[in-house]
Amino acid sequence: MNTREYIASGTLELYVFGKLSEEENRNVQEMANEFPEVKQEIESIEQAVINLSYSVAPNLSLDNFNTIREQLLEREATVVTMKPKSAWTQYLGWAASIVLLLGAGFLYFEMNQRDILLKDSKKENQSLQKSVVTLEEKNKATETVLNLIQDDKNTVVALAGQTVVPEAKAKVYWNKENQAVYVDAAGLPEPPKGMVYQVWALKLNPLTPTSIGLLEQTGIVGNSKIYKVDNAAEAEAFGITLEPAGGSASPTLEQLYTLGKV
Repeated sequence: MNTREYIASGTLELYVFGKLSEEENRNVQEMANEFPEVKQEIESIEQAVINLSYSVAPNLSLDNFNTIREQLLEREATVVTMKPKSAWTQYLGWAASIVLLLGAGFLYFEMNQRDILLKDSKKENQSLQKSVVTLEEKNKATETVLNLIQDDKNTVVALAGQTVVPEAKAKVYWNKENQAVYVDAAGLPEPPKGMVYQVWALKLNPLTPTSIGLLEQTGIVGNSKIYKVDNAAEAEAFGITLEPAGGSASPTLEQLYTLGKV
């Protein structure tokens, strides 16, 4: 077999792709050492594969190709009998498939990274939006408290501590025009578990208490300890007692914490 027939046999393509046995590899290397045209053909095949690889995956360098080829040569190869005319075309297609697979994997990795960055950006945006909403709510609550304190129409009733807790204190803001009542309970100690503060509007003669609400978390204005309770049409005094959770029909006078006249 002359060199032209040897080149056309497809053996050199098999050699480049690591599909020959060790003995066959040695034969090809001997032919390449003896015949320059055989060596040149091997280099042409390798360069064609590298060019194809680079067009799909630019990061596949000559060093990477040689590393892959060496790993392939370490494996046991099964000799594939091919027709001389179709060998180069089939192995070029095989090489293109591998390169396309590598390129697809690279693109998938890039898209996955972009997807992760996009999700992180959305989370940061949602967190920022929540912070803005929270800040707006705090500003609104602060504005409500300031308006309450500065409103000249509000009568401020100071509630002093009574026998059960002398140091307790509170304030009632009562607007006689719209009858709205707010209670500043910052001066009251935290109620025991299972107990709640109850606010009373009082008529003094005869003593007639009317419950106008409980100081619970649902009635708080912002994060302050100012509570909106029920309106009071008439009142000569306000008092706060400590009652069981849910409140009482009438005040427990032994647990009268604060009291103040209008």
